[in-house]
Amino acid sequence: MFHRLGHFVVKRAWWVIAAWLVATVALVAFAPKMSATTDEADFLPKHYEAIRASAVQEDKFPAEFSPGALLLFERTDGGALTDADQADIAKITKGLGDKQIPLVQQVVAPSAETHTISQDGRYAMGAVAIDKTKMQTDEYTDAAKDLRTEGKKLTEGTALKYQVGGQAAMSLDQKEASSATDAITFVATVVLVVGIVGVIFRGLLVGFLPVLLAIVPMLAASGLISTVTKLFDLKGSTIASAIQIVVILGVGTDYFLFLMFRYRERLRAGDDRKSAVANGIGRVGEAIASAAGAVTVAFAVLLLSELGMFTSLGPALAISVVVTALASLTLFPAVLAVIPAKATFWPGKKWMEEPKGARFHQIGKFVGRRPGVVALVSGGLLAVLSLAGLGYQGTFDMAKSMMPKDVESMVVLDDLGKGGMLGGADPTHVFLTADGGKLDTAALDGFGAKLGQVPGVSSVDAEPKLSKDGSTADFKVSLKDSAASNAAIDTVTDLRSTAHAAAPSGSEALVGGTSSIYKDINLAMTHDYKLVFPVAGVLILLILGLQLRSVVAPWYLMASVGLGFAATLGATTLAFLKIGSEPGLMFMLPIFIYLFVVAIGTDYNILIIARLREEAREGRSPRKAAEEALRHAGPTVAAAGFILAASFATFMLAGNVLFAELGFALSVGIALAAFVMAMFFTPSITALLGKKAWWPGHGAMPDHGPESIGGGEREPEPAGRA
Repeated sequence: MFHRLGHFVVKRAWWVIAAWLVATVALVAFAPKMSATTDEADFLPKHYEAIRASAVQEDKFPAEFSPGALLLFERTDGGALTDADQADIAKITKGLGDKQIPLVQQVVAPSAETHTISQDGRYAMGAVAIDKTKMQTDEYTDAAKDLRTEGKKLTEGTALKYQVGGQAAMSLDQKEASSATDAITFVATVVLVVGIVGVIFRGLLVGFLPVLLAIVPMLAASGLISTVTKLFDLKGSTIASAIQIVVILGVGTDYFLFLMFRYRERLRAGDDRKSAVANGIGRVGEAIASAAGAVTVAFAVLLLSELGMFTSLGPALAISVVVTALASLTLFPAVLAVIPAKATFWPGKKWMEEPKGARFHQIGKFVGRRPGVVALVSGGLLAVLSLAGLGYQGTFDMAKSMMPKDVESMVVLDDLGKGGMLGGADPTHVFLTADGGKLDTAALDGFGAKLGQVPGVSSVDAEPKLSKDGSTADFKVSLKDSAASNAAIDTVTDLRSTAHAAAPSGSEALVGGTSSIYKDINLAMTHDYKLVFPVAGVLILLILGLQLRSVVAPWYLMASVGLGFAATLGATTLAFLKIGSEPGLMFMLPIFIYLFVVAIGTDYNILIIARLREEAREGRSPRKAAEEALRHAGPTVAAAGFILAASFATFMLAGNVLFAELGFALSVGIALAAFVMAMFFTPSITALLGKKAWWPGHGAMPDHGPESIGGGEREPEPAGRA
C-alpha cells in the first residue's frame, strides 16, 4: 500500500503540493475564532458537588457579590496604614466606581468589619464585582486593565501603593504570559530544529525543510481544531497552543527524519531521486502510520476524561498528529521529489558516503553481543528512577504555577498571604437547601457551629444569608489556607463530611468555592487514571499487534513504555520535590507525561521494532538483526529524540513553574524513550527472545542456526544495501 502511495506522490508531486496549499488556505479562511477558558469550573461535569453548589448559588443568590478583581493597598514605605491612608483608600475606591468602567458593577472599599484589613494593619483589600457572564471575553480582562490604569492615576500624590489581583487580573496576566510562552516556544523550537537537522545532514536547505513543511500542517490543523471546537462546544485551554506548536514541529520533524534517513539510504544504494522517495515511503510509511496511529489514539482517548481541559486538548492534539502524519506521507515526499538531491543536501559533499565505523554500528554490535547485560542495565536504570516517583505529591495552585511570580496578580496573591487574608479573598460557601418548602431557621445556628469546628476553618459568618424563598441558606466560610493549597483542599474534604452529616433532616448541604472545585478536579483525575490510561494502553497494544503481526512483542514494548512513564515521573519528583523546593508537582503533570512519553515515546519503539522485524525477515539472526537495526535506525531515533527533547526543554524558558515542570519532565521522558528504551532496552529484549518475539506471525521469519558471538563468519549483506 505504501509503495503505491509513494509512487503516486512522486508522479503527482506538484498536484499534491497544490492540493495541500489550497486546502490549508480554505481551512484557515473559514475557521471560527477560538477562545480559551481560565475558569477551572468550566472543566468539570455538572454532577460534581462544586458545580452543583455553583448552580444553587446562581439560582438562589443571583445577586451574590462575587469579586472578579481584588484591590490591594499598602504604604510605599511598608508601614501600617494610617487614618489618612484609610481616607485616601475610600476616595480611590469611590473614584473607581464613579469612572463607570465597562463590566464593573460595584467597587467595595476595605473595612475592619468585613475583615479586609490585615491584623498588622499593613494591607487593605478592596473588592470589585465584574459581570460574570463576560468571563470568557476580552472585555473581562480589559476591565482589569482599566482598573489598574485608572486606579494608579487616582493613587498619584498619596503615600499608597495600589495593585490589582483576583480572577480578572489573573486572566489578563495569564493571557499575556501565554502569548509570550507561545512566541518563546516557537522561536526556540525553530532554531533547534533548523540547527540540529542541518548539522545531522550537513546541509542548509534540509535544516529549514522540516520547519517550512510544518507550517502547512500547523495552519491546517489550527483551522480544523477551531472548527471542531466550535462545532462540539469544547472548552479551549490556555496552554493548548504552546503544546500544539511543539507537537506539530516535534512530531513533524520526527516523521521527516524517519523519511529523510531512508531517502538518503536509498540514494546511497543507487536509486535515483524519485525512486529513492517512493522506496523510502514504501519502507518507512507503515512505521509512520503506526506511530501516528498510536499517538492519535492516546490523545483521542482523552475524550473519556471527566476534565474539560483534556476532553478539548485531546482531540486538538489528535487532529494535529493526523494532519502532520498525512503531510509526512504526502506533502513531505512530494517536496523531496521536486527538489534535486544535491540542492537538498547543499553545501554538504559527503552525503552519498556511508560513514566508516559509525558509532551506531558500534552500539549495535555491543547490543547484539551482550543483550542480557544491556537489558539488565537499561531496565535497571528505568526501575531505579521509577522508585523516586513514590514521593510524588500533586498541587492544584494553577495560578501560581502558570505565571511568573513577579506579575502583578501573583504579587497581590503573595501579599494577601502575608496579611493573612487569603481565606477571606476567596471564601468557601456551604449551601443548605430544604427538600421542598422552607428551612427550619432554628437549626441553622447549630449547623454553622459545627462547620466552624472543622480543622482548617478560620471563621464562619455568624448570620447565614437566606434566599428570598427561604429554602436555602448560604454559610460563608473562610479557610486558614490559600484556596488552591493542598491544606485547603483537605479542609474542604473534612468540611463536606461534616456538612453532609450535620445537615438537618429534609435538607441537603453542598460545599462550593475554589477549594471545592479543586477537590472535585482531584476526584476527576482519579477517575481518568483508572479509565483513560488502561483504555489507551489496550488500543496502543492492538495497533502494535496489528503492525507487527505479533502477540509477544507488543507486551514488552508496552512494559518498557510503562517503565518510561514511571521513570519520568520519578526523575521529575526527584528534581523538583527532593532537590528543588516546590511543595508539589502540578496535578495535570502525570497526564502530560502519559500524553507525550507514552504516546510519542512509542514512536521510537515502533521505528526500532519495525527495523528489527525487517532485518529478521531478510535472514539475519536475532542478535545480528539488533546490530543492523541500530546501525540504520539508531541515527534516526537519536536525532528525532534529541530534537524533540530539546524542543520540550524550551518550555523551561517561559519563566513559570508549570512550564518548567512540563519542560523538564517531557524532555527527560523523551530522552529516556529514545536513548534508553528504543536504543537499548527494546532491541536487547528482542535479541534475547529471538524468533519468539514475532509469535505467531513469524511464518516468514527464517530459522536461524546457532549464534556466533565474537567470531565466525558474518552474515552476508542483502543485495542493494549500502
